[in-house]
Amino acid sequence: MFFNIPTLMTWTRIIAIPLLVWVYQWPIDMAMRNLIATAMFIVFALTDWLDGYLARKLNQTSAFGAFLDPVADKFLVCASLLVLVDLGRVDVIVALLIIGREIAISSLREWMAQIGAYKSVAVHMLGKVKTTVQMVAIPFLLYDGELFGIMDSGEWGRVFIWAAAILTVWSMIYYLQKAIPHIRASIK
Repeated sequence: MFFNIPTLMTWTRIIAIPLLVWVYQWPIDMAMRNLIATAMFIVFALTDWLDGYLARKLNQTSAFGAFLDPVADKFLVCASLLVLVDLGRVDVIVALLIIGREIAISSLREWMAQIGAYKSVAVHMLGKVKTTVQMVAIPFLLYDGELFGIMDSGEWGRVFIWAAAILTVWSMIYYLQKAIPHIRASIK
């Protein structure tokens, strides 16, 4: 369904993502920008979980929703990474690895679906762990300050984003290995 509660939440998340970028254009101090952007990211990430939960609970799952939800996730991650690169909080190579993997695996899944082998590259636990680590790293990096008076979120964010980059490469290799037999068969 194009318009149900879970799909509307996903659309709202997509439409709101530019606000995250725009926060850093506001004429307020950086600490406040960081706090607002972090809160926005966390809310967006929670709505990602909530729209999936509601889709299942209300029996409003749809092929369109299943397509749109990961697109919204990728937009959110890519926009956040670009902001963080611009702020000098994420290395360009990390952003390129994560964004490049998202494009490559999305394209691979599309192609595998066309040849009837989508299940061989369906979401795996490794990809879920990678996503979780990313979703922890990004708000830490957006906040980039002392948290609870005991930890530097920027330092921890850099550790987590590098861990996410390593998991990104690992999961991409995993998915490519699963796809290779199908790729070979389709070329013959």
